[in-house]
Amino acid sequence: LGWMYLNGWGVPKNYKLAVQWFRKAAEQGDAGGQYNLGWMYLNGWGVPKNYVYAYMWVNIVASGGFEGVPVQEKEAMGEAQKALEIKMTPSQVKKAKALARACERKQYKDCEV
Repeated sequence: LGWMYLNGWGVPKNYKLAVQWFRKAAEQGDAGGQYNLGWMYLNGWGVPKNYVYAYMWVNIVASGGFEGVPVQEKEAMGEAQKALEIKMTPSQVKKAKALARACERKQYKDCEV
């Protein structure tokens, strides 16, 4: 559903609803939902642009070895993580990694605090 709202496929395009659906998937441990939520933060679609949260969600997917992610998307996710690192300060990257580990401990719930 997140993709449908993101792209306007059969429903009106609505980034906020896309974020809601990606978050529901992310909180259930779905790698695609986690990555897509990171992408929304990277671009500021439906949420304020936030590189720390974007990196956090992408890092969660990467730390799981991209389990459940189609092979063709793994490379794109790795590139997204590298691109984010270039835009961030070392302290932001450190904070994002710490948030990612805390998020994993909380089983992906209430991670953006």
